[in-house]
Order: sequence, then structure tokens, then C-alpha cells
Amino acid sequence: MSILLFFLALIVGCYQGRPSEKPPIHLNPNMDNQSKYKAQSHNPFFANGATMRQPVAGTVARGYLREDDAFYRGVDAAGAFVKKAPLKLTAATLTRGQQRYNIYCTPCHGQVGDGKGIIVKRGLLPPPTFHDPRLRGESDGYFFNAITNGIRNMQAYRHQIPVQDRWAIVHYIRALQRSQNASLEDVPAAMHTALQTEGSP
Repeated sequence: MSILLFFLALIVGCYQGRPSEKPPIHLNPNMDNQSKYKAQSHNPFFANGATMRQPVAGTVARGYLREDDAFYRGVDAAGAFVKKAPLKLTAATLTRGQQRYNIYCTPCHGQVGDGKGIIVKRGLLPPPTFHDPRLRGESDGYFFNAITNGIRNMQAYRHQIPVQDRWAIVHYIRALQRSQNASLEDVPAAMHTALQTEGSP
């Protein structure tokens, strides 16, 4: 009899029955099941029935004011490209610009800015070299605008590259231009004699 009861208890213990259709007990709901409208759902409260609302006219979200046209758009009060970058040139800025340039620009523009990047070697229309006299004479705002909005077959990078990094890249492009078109005046005076001695036959 005891053996029969043991097997009966074992069978009952293993039997789970049908799965419950009720949700499991959630002891700490923690607002997981709160009542809310989802994006693009119907909301009878508003006249147009839309849950998603347009921002109030004339308002700007915190952190998106962008008052400084020179910094955020690369233009002056008259709408012309700024001549000089509004971001201070430091060693850290130049290093950051080099890093970002190597990531985003070298595939097309090449390591030295000559327009001979690896993508060009695979058939892409080559971009102009940064060492062309025309581009050497362009303003910093011109380069910032090209990075921000794209130009010809170059895509816009405003979503991938933050504003400060775009200006850092502009500084680095200027450094590349100067490195390939340096003169004796770009070298510290203490080194002039050594360079002239090396350059003599």
C-alpha cells in the first residue's frame, strides 16, 4: 500500500497540467505595464487623433539652440564662410583631427590629402587634392560646410561627425596642406642653418 501511495504521489508531483494562460505573478511591476500611448498610435484626446505632437512654434529643445552661426554652421553674420575656424588650435585638437580624418576621410582623400585614397584605387571618381592652389586658398568655413553637407559626390557627414570634430578635421587638413607646401619661413629660425647646409651640394 505504501509503495502504491509513493508512486501515486510521484505521478501527481510530475504532472503539470495545461500551461496557464494567465501572466506570471509580477511582484514588483516597477511601471513595466503602465498605461501609455505608443508612437504613431491613435489618440482621441487631440483633434487630429495623433499621439505624436509637433513642438510648440518658436521653442527649441534644451541643448539644441545653436546660436553661434560661426561654430555650428561655419558662416558669419552675412552668411559667408568664416575665414578661420572658431575652434582653438591646440596639439590635442590637431591629434583629434588627425584621428577623425584617418577614420572618415582617408578612404577617398588619402593619408596626405592628395585625393588618392584606397576607394579611388578601386574606381571611385577621385576628389581634388587638398594641395591644389584653389583649395589652399579656400576658407576654413568652406571645408566645414563640405564635411557637414557634402559636396558633389561626397556624402554629408553631419550625422556621423560632431561639430567640434569637424573643426578639428579642418585644422588637420590645414596641417596637411602646410606639410606639403612648407617654406623656410615655416621652420624655426634655429634650424635654418642646418637645413641650408643639408640642401647645399
